[in-house]
Amino acid sequence: MIFKKIHLVMLCFTGYLAMAGGSLLAPVLPEMVTPLQTTAQAVGLLMSVFTLSTAIFTLVLSHFIDRLDRKQILVPSLLIYGLTGIAGYYSTDFTVLLVMRFVQGIGVAGMMTLAFLIIGEAYRGVESISAISRMSMSLAIGAITAPMIGGTLASMGWNYPFLFFLLSIPFALMVTVLLPETREQNRNVRHAGISEALSALREFPVTYTIFMGFSIFFLLYSLIIYLPFMLKELFDFSSGESGLMLAIEGVAVVILASQMRMLSCRFSMIRVIAVGFFLVGISMLCISFTSSITGIFLLLILFGAGLGLAQTAIDAQIIQISPARSKGGILSIHTCMKYMGMSLAPIILGVILSFTGLQTVFIISGILGIAVTIATLLMRGRFDALVIQGSEPTVSAR
Repeated sequence: MIFKKIHLVMLCFTGYLAMAGGSLLAPVLPEMVTPLQTTAQAVGLLMSVFTLSTAIFTLVLSHFIDRLDRKQILVPSLLIYGLTGIAGYYSTDFTVLLVMRFVQGIGVAGMMTLAFLIIGEAYRGVESISAISRMSMSLAIGAITAPMIGGTLASMGWNYPFLFFLLSIPFALMVTVLLPETREQNRNVRHAGISEALSALREFPVTYTIFMGFSIFFLLYSLIIYLPFMLKELFDFSSGESGLMLAIEGVAVVILASQMRMLSCRFSMIRVIAVGFFLVGISMLCISFTSSITGIFLLLILFGAGLGLAQTAIDAQIIQISPARSKGGILSIHTCMKYMGMSLAPIILGVILSFTGLQTVFIISGILGIAVTIATLLMRGRFDALVIQGSEPTVSAR
């Protein structure tokens, strides 16, 4: 199998599209309340139903993913993503739009999981960390550009951001023709499906890494869903202006993710993750007490730095510690828990918001980030024996 740079670019673009599926609409949510005849609390369901669907179907996918060729899953996923997005553009009823978002999440389930799985099969050792870093940068670029694209398109109409999803349809054809199959090396290995992946969860490092993936995406969606409401309340920001502010944290993610290969050679993944959670937690805690646009700007940079460290290190670590015969299933569960974090953020925090206020939402999110930091530092001894294996020089996870 010959895996070229263009193939990694295609996988990164797949991850970009999957990430954009949620963040594209974040700055537009306040603009959707009136035309869809709903409420600020309910409109957040357009995010959570999408991510909940992705979480559910990544679990379904985990039973089959190690038994099927990669493009047999990835290409249909891209088509579902694009076609349901276009259908969403024509939806004027809130309930119908929720259904379209749910179906679209099925496509994302395959896109995100397969992108990371193919990277895990095509790369080894520190080269794997380098590839994951590029993927994290792509996700961050999605976090930067998707809110801006969504906010800009929304200036023509609240439903215009859904036209963005059309990109995945011609891209599916490119994947069909150009992307090589990476499953060849595993064709002679028998896979037990979801049971094999679930048995791997008995290993504490695997389970805790998946928990950290859930937590970091819970905190990410706490920010991208509720910051636009805070900006509108404090500064009367439009959806486009909110999109620009949300893009700030993505810049910091790109910068930090690009340094992950160097950091992995100097520090253990678990310590990098702990620092990332601390920066995320302290920035969200401070946002709750900040009323100046300059302060929020600086705190978003701090948040992005923490997200870049934590997210990239978590994804690199789960690929390295997953057993080869159940790697696809474990990555599916990992992706599932990421999207469960995205799904539960607007549900749990929406309830809190209905009884308190935006300040409380950010305080609770900040406390959660700091609590995970403390727990991760306490658990780091359980990760001391982990070693990144590969054709490149071995890196000890100390």
